[in-house]
Amino acid sequence: MKVVILAGGFGTRISEETVTLPKPLVEIGGRPILWHIMKLYAHHGLTDFMICCGYKGHLIKKYFLEYFERNSDVTVDLRNNTVDVHRAAAEPWRVTLVDTGLNTMTGGRIKRMRDYVGDEPFCLTYGDGVSDIDISSLIQFHRQQAALATVTAVAQPGRFGALDLSSDRPRVTGFREKSGMDGHIINGGFFVLEPAVFDLIDGDDTVWEQEPMRRLVSEDQLAVYRHQGYWQNMDTLRDKHLLQELWDSGKAPWYVWRDAKMPAPAHETTASR
Repeated sequence: MKVVILAGGFGTRISEETVTLPKPLVEIGGRPILWHIMKLYAHHGLTDFMICCGYKGHLIKKYFLEYFERNSDVTVDLRNNTVDVHRAAAEPWRVTLVDTGLNTMTGGRIKRMRDYVGDEPFCLTYGDGVSDIDISSLIQFHRQQAALATVTAVAQPGRFGALDLSSDRPRVTGFREKSGMDGHIINGGFFVLEPAVFDLIDGDDTVWEQEPMRRLVSEDQLAVYRHQGYWQNMDTLRDKHLLQELWDSGKAPWYVWRDAKMPAPAHETTASR
């Protein structure tokens, strides 16, 4: 199953970082948050990624074009014009980088991926949120629901669109802006979608979280997967510092692919390039 990641927004709430970088390249533990998200999916066997680029998208492309050399030990023989690779630590990923426009809305970015996704179900998420969600269980749940779309519901106070959930069925019954009366259940991203959802998106000006999702609700086609574990987006500098502190502590909840130790940061950070 392919994984589409929305990575084209301006990231205005974290402008301290995004004045020079697109938000998905802002680093946690010496690695872009985009890398952390991809590691989560890869942990569940999903390694075919499609990145929706927009604002400073050329830097995301540059990051992946240079990924192999950045994560390998090499000897460059300038006299003989040869390069010997001694240690390669590149991920076994396939990454498609698509320019989906500078001002395109989330729905428009998704629609522009249609030719790359093809006629098959796919995962969708945002390029700024980490979680310990069980992606394999999410996909299995989606297949059981016979719905066009499944959204992950998470508990989080704050600034996001609230979900009204059915009390007796795994369905969303409404989608609206957050209010002070809400019970802190929000759209956490981590969607699984059928290809038919492309037909619900009119064009570049369509906001995925508005008309397409509302139509799915009205047609009883938006299932909800309730995630009870960790979820955190990186919307502000405060969020970034929180995630960095968790990573530095060695107790980052989203680090589900952990080996014996935390991976070392890349030799060269995105901020220095």
